[in-house]
Parts: sequence; C-alpha cells; structure tokens
Amino acid sequence: MTDLQTYRNTKPYGFCPGCSHRLVLDALDRVLTRLQWDPAETVIVTDIGCVGLSDQYFATSGFHGLHGRSLTYAAGIKLSRPDLHVINLIGDGGCGIGCAHLVSAARRNIGVTTIVFNNLNFGMTGGEHSVTTPTDQKTATTPWGNTEIPLDIAQTVAVNGATYVWRGTAFDDDLDDQIERALTHDGFALLDVWELCVAYYAATNRVSPKSLKTLMERFGFAHGVLGDVDRPEGVAALRAVWQGHEVAPLRLTRPMETRFPHDHDGVCAIVVAGAAGARVRTAGHLVGAAATLSGLWTTQRDDYPVTVRTGFSVSQVLMSPQPIHYTGAGAPDALFVLSEEAWCKVSDAAARMREDQWIFVSSGLVDRLQTKAQVRVLNAAALKGVSSASRSLSVVAAGLAHLGMLSPEALLAAAGELNPAYAAANQKAVRQAMDVAVDLFVQTRA
Repeated sequence: MTDLQTYRNTKPYGFCPGCSHRLVLDALDRVLTRLQWDPAETVIVTDIGCVGLSDQYFATSGFHGLHGRSLTYAAGIKLSRPDLHVINLIGDGGCGIGCAHLVSAARRNIGVTTIVFNNLNFGMTGGEHSVTTPTDQKTATTPWGNTEIPLDIAQTVAVNGATYVWRGTAFDDDLDDQIERALTHDGFALLDVWELCVAYYAATNRVSPKSLKTLMERFGFAHGVLGDVDRPEGVAALRAVWQGHEVAPLRLTRPMETRFPHDHDGVCAIVVAGAAGARVRTAGHLVGAAATLSGLWTTQRDDYPVTVRTGFSVSQVLMSPQPIHYTGAGAPDALFVLSEEAWCKVSDAAARMREDQWIFVSSGLVDRLQTKAQVRVLNAAALKGVSSASRSLSVVAAGLAHLGMLSPEALLAAAGELNPAYAAANQKAVRQAMDVAVDLFVQTRA
C-alpha cells in the first residue's frame, strides 16, 4: 500500500475551460487513489492530441507516443512487464488513425485498460471531423455537415474479442466505478467515454451533456456495459504457450577463426554493384568472410529493389582492424560496376572517388565514368571458363587479390565458408579467377 492521498501532481491542467478531459482524469485519479497501486508500477501511456497532455499530470510512470500508436506501446510494455498496471489514454482521432491496433489488442486480449476520450472531433488541431463525428454534424472540415457514418469504437472492439467494454459519458454518475472495473479487469478493457470539446464541436453543434446520449440513441449506439467476458488474458496465455520451450542462447555453429594475415590499418570499403540474380550479395558475403578469416571486423549492407530478381543489386562491405558499428560507404576504396542496371545506383559514388581508389568496370560502361579513381576495365573473354552464375564472385575475388586487399588464400577459404551446398562451385569460381587474373584486367585507364 502506498497510502497516497492523490495521484495527481501539482501541475495545473492545460485544457480549455469547460473541457471534459479534466472530469475523466479526476475520476481516474480518484480510482487510483482508491486502489493504491504503486505509482512506479503504474504506467499511463498517452496518444497525440489534447489527451496527450494527460500523463504529465500524474505521479506515475508515463509514456507519450505517436498519433494512433499509443496502444501498441502500451501492449508492448504489458508484454515485456506483465506485472505493471498499464493504462492507455487515447482520443477518437487516435482511434481512427490506429484502428487496426485497437482491433489487434482486442483480439489478443492484452491486459491493458484503454480509456477513449471521445469528443467527436480533432480538438487540438482546429476542430476537424474524426471517425466518430456523427452524420450531419458540422466541423472545420465538414462545414455543411458530415456525410460519413460514425465509427462505433465500443462495438468494434467488443465484436473482436475485448473482454470488458463500456460506453458512457464524462458526466455519468458511475464513471468512477466503470474506470475501477476496467482497471481491475484481467484482459483488454475499453471505456468509450463521450465528452464535450467546448472550443469546437460542442459550440458549433450546440451539444450539451444531456444530448450526448441522444446522439448515441440516434445512431443505435448502446449505452452501458457492452461486453463482460471471461477469457484468458493475452499475455498470460502467450507465456503459458512459451513455457517449457525456452531455447538456449544462439551460438555460432561454425565460428570463423583468424587464419590469414592482413595489412589494413583503417576502414576499407568495398562496393559490388551488378544485376539482380547475379550473386552480387554472395560476392559481398565472400568479401566479408575473407576479411573475417583475416582477423578483420566486417559489416555488410545490401540494397536491391522490391522485385528482387529484376533490376539492380548492390552490396557494400566495410572491413577494419578495429570494431565498426555502422554500414555504408560514401566513396569506396574498391568499386565493382558489373551491369547496366546497377550503374545509376553507384555513378555518384564513382564521381566522389579519389586517385588512390579503384574501379573495376564492364567495358560497356567505362565511357560513362567521370572519376579521379584508377580504372580497370574487365576483359569478359578471360572468363569464358567461368559459369555466368559465378562471374560476380570471380571478378570480385580476382580484383581484391589484384589490389592486395585480401590474400588469394583467404578468398579461396572464404568461398568454402559460404553456403555449404555450393562450397565446391564457389571455390572453383575463385580458383579460376585467380588463374586468369593476369588477363582479366588487361585494359586500363588512369
């Protein structure tokens, strides 16, 4: 027991005079005081909007999230810390924006209490219509009357699995009791509290506390408890399924130990750019594995379109004798441009490269280069004995060995560390590339 007289701090409300938000928050404070929950173990999660001011008025833990997403944060908090009391305060605007989150929380029966401050419009941003604005009502965006049917928030969550649902107003005598029932309910509870935005909606449509229930009746929105169901709370149900299935921490089954030397004293960036399906990412893996076997730290970032097997494919690999915690390369030390599809993705990088950096490029693209880097043009005829599927692998291996960035032995060993099903083919491609390396880059341009 905390023996608190109030859970409200001394900060005055910042709402408009007459705003119903203060009535709901005062009721919440009275109920929390009655329950005497530990403030540190009580989390008020707020959405964007006028309701988003609410967490700062309570001496509890708090979290303020994005518009329409507060329930996802509340559910995440409850999933990770089921011992906490989690209260989600959200407006009708947030319910519209995050309607799928409401439905998902109801289906899962996550033990969060959601109180909807439903003032039938977007009160913070100027009185625009929301998903709950009644038909024919006037707002800043519906000056001649709203043509849409209002969303029934309460029945939406009730029909989708919420286990305690109530609809009423901020002026109801049993509001405190309903908040307490919702807070102490073991499962997803939602209170759809209709209230007045005196600055916009209520003033424009001449709505009073009494006429809120008239609006409910007009649209067939039942008042009172709409659902009180006994169903296993979602977090407990999920943990029960997990019980007995805990897995041991992940361990590498084939760790790569340092087997080869290197002479790098700083970060070195390698970029491979080619056509989708040409094993460009595999070539990136080859570089990373060879660098790891050489005692270097590595990162890899791949870029390709959503179509996956058409268009470009780009792999960027960093290697360094010191730990690196980022990916991507502005101006690579070695750039491989192997197809027309990839040219547009790396042309800017090529233009930024310095005289001490290198570009390996297909013959058809060499005339487009505007760069200070050293250029080596690929002689495709030298790769006649290499399968088309392995050419990216071969060119990258030969190019890096040519520059001395990685040893031929490390590259050959790395080829065997890739997908075991293709280890022999990968090593064959690398070995063939080494055999023809002298002829592979016969054309040069400084």
